[in-house]
Amino acid sequence: MGPGQAEGCSVLHVDMDAFFASVEVRRHPELAGTPVIVGGAGNRGVVTSATYEARRYGVHAAMPTARALRLCPTATVLPGDLALYSEVSRSVMALFRSITPLVEPLSLDEAFLDVSGAGRRLGDAAEIGEYLRARVFDEQGITCSVGVAGSKFVAKLASTRAKPDGLLVVRPPEVMDFLHPLPVGALWGVGPKTEEQLLRLGLRTVGDLAHVPAKTLQRALGTAAGSHLHALSWGRDPRRVVPDEPEKSTGHEETFGTDVDDPAVIHRELLLLAERTAGRLRSGGWLARTVSIKVRFADFATITRSRTLDVPTDVGQELYETARALYDALGLDRARIRLVGVRAERLVDADSAPQQLELGAREHGRREAELAADRAARRFGAGAVRPATLLHRTGRPGNASPTSAVPRSRATRNQAGRPSVGPPEE
Repeated sequence: MGPGQAEGCSVLHVDMDAFFASVEVRRHPELAGTPVIVGGAGNRGVVTSATYEARRYGVHAAMPTARALRLCPTATVLPGDLALYSEVSRSVMALFRSITPLVEPLSLDEAFLDVSGAGRRLGDAAEIGEYLRARVFDEQGITCSVGVAGSKFVAKLASTRAKPDGLLVVRPPEVMDFLHPLPVGALWGVGPKTEEQLLRLGLRTVGDLAHVPAKTLQRALGTAAGSHLHALSWGRDPRRVVPDEPEKSTGHEETFGTDVDDPAVIHRELLLLAERTAGRLRSGGWLARTVSIKVRFADFATITRSRTLDVPTDVGQELYETARALYDALGLDRARIRLVGVRAERLVDADSAPQQLELGAREHGRREAELAADRAARRFGAGAVRPATLLHRTGRPGNASPTSAVPRSRATRNQAGRPSVGPPEE
């Protein structure tokens, strides 16, 4: 690594390669070098991750699993293990924080790092990037790609270009040569509609857009969007690496295997989702001020409802009672439901939140019972203790699809590239 390799660069974007699928291959080494898909099975299943061997057939995240198997019939489909992926993610993020306190996780599998304070100890940003890649592989048995640049936006684009298992440095004098040949869709904030609008204007590359006056872009796209894209097209991104923002929301949702119109089934599912959400709150040391539900109908129309609690909670029964009341208030008489979700929002630290004392309340109540259930689950496995209502859930309509415990604003802040929603994918 020659001197000045990363001169002017202090930002890394580290992205695990095919994260979920790579962790599964680590667990099943006999699958190494073969196409592997992680996702739901059946007609409603969706791909959340795929090895590069599967991607060569056109398989990608958010694709229906049935279509993925038509493209790649030899692929092995695995259901996924979010607890395992979260454990690996925590270990990787702990490694990052051993290098610098300025770590901004974006999802389970990627983060920005500001390494400006680590150079004296570990070398320049490129050397630190190579060091991290080697440590991740040695300790976790998976690979990652690293982008090194002077800004978050360019570092993110560089890591994408470096995939898989690579490192790319883009020094400040090289930004224009790197950025301007890229398609306009590479710019952070350019979704399909904006890209279509830019293409209609004859702007196909970032360089095309950069040479349009900012005022012209503002008239075509609006003042804020025009200014934002013009700045990015010249590599101007003043955003700093923001370490560890407090968790804002967490939850679970369920896509049923077949549409459900039985309120009793919906109520049981809301209870299961509430219990899981409460368990995640307790494990993270959070209390929820607000409970929200999501309901998606057979025609994909989706509605959400929320209610703020008088006192923050991490008790599954309290989350369930609120979620059920929100659902029942919708008055959905035998409506066909495709998906339901429960989310805990406006999270606060459990140690600092005020506790409400109730006159005549029992010394030991529901929360203590759920904490005991947590201990049993850690010892004997998930589901060792559960509400009686859930003990005989035969013929369950589908497989749960937990959402990651990430900030609610992930759709707009989780990438320096195009905004996205849904499970993290590399």
